[in-house]
Amino acid sequence: MLRNPSLKLFRSTGYESILAPGETRMALHPGWMILAVSAWVGFACNVALWRALATGTGLSWAMATGTLVAAAVGTFLSLFGWRRTLKPVASLMVLLAATLACGIWTQSLPVNGQLMGKGASALLPEWTSLLSWQAPTLLVVLALLPLLWVWQKQLRRLPGPTQLAANITGMVTGACVLAGIAFLLAVRPL
Repeated sequence: MLRNPSLKLFRSTGYESILAPGETRMALHPGWMILAVSAWVGFACNVALWRALATGTGLSWAMATGTLVAAAVGTFLSLFGWRRTLKPVASLMVLLAATLACGIWTQSLPVNGQLMGKGASALLPEWTSLLSWQAPTLLVVLALLPLLWVWQKQLRRLPGPTQLAANITGMVTGACVLAGIAFLLAVRPL
């Protein structure tokens, strides 16, 4: 059996590993990372949900706002769903959500409509709270652990048109969920 010399040269350069089917199946599809990070930001970093679970009241409102936030984050991350931009943008979203959740929790701020009027600087944790055990623990659980997961996962290489189609699908899906939840909250406030 004769082999083509150009194929021999191609195989010997080391580029055959990017085309190996096993490697592409093992890597995580970018859409799954977007879904996981969106769910983490929307639900794990949701102080209203923590309080609702602790008291047993307001759970439907907390779940609706968590879904709203997760859909918004998913829509935004889908815009940056490319292999080289997804991890840095996802890291930024996780760090921002964890820091805000830590600030809201340590300052015991009420999670209601007035919270948005305070501005981002008022929601950040105070420096004195970083000396207690709560703030560092929250930051480790809400930020460090998911960041380690994000950066250790390999993302699947998709061809340009396939990646663009996946990004557009993610943005449209996220925008539809976002619009649906916003409409439900406007029609029937929880």
